[in-house]
Amino acid sequence: MTHEEIIDCPKSGGDLCYKVQVTPDITNYMSLSCGYWTNSLMKEGEDFYKHQMSTLPELYVDLAWKDPKTELIWIPNTINEPGVGMIFADGSNSKQWGWAAVKAVEVSEEDKEKYPIPGKEGEFMKYRMDMDNLKHFVEREYIDALSHVGIIPE
Repeated sequence: MTHEEIIDCPKSGGDLCYKVQVTPDITNYMSLSCGYWTNSLMKEGEDFYKHQMSTLPELYVDLAWKDPKTELIWIPNTINEPGVGMIFADGSNSKQWGWAAVKAVEVSEEDKEKYPIPGKEGEFMKYRMDMDNLKHFVEREYIDALSHVGIIPE
């Protein structure tokens, strides 16, 4: 029983927010307009919300936004797509931040020992995030960051 639709983003007003009803009680939201996400469990007092906020970096907690109409808490999305790239909120505080985008590069045979897969003895990553080529985007350029790393076509 999955129902999907595109709505206007409550946070940014952009027209690229995906609303996906996963179960009768859980609906996920992901805005490509601003890069924030939430779901119907992201409300103050909910266990899921408490767990998320306790494990997030301080910047993400500071950037959390509460929708005054629904009381859902929206937070920046992090994408980590092995073999493709990663996008995450990056900055010194909630006033000075943007999106960081980094492309994945193949791990050479001679370097593979430097990149073990945690919990898998003798197995190594095929790709790593090339932090030397990190590129920054301003807050409203989330979709450009997605294009930069190749998660969506340019």
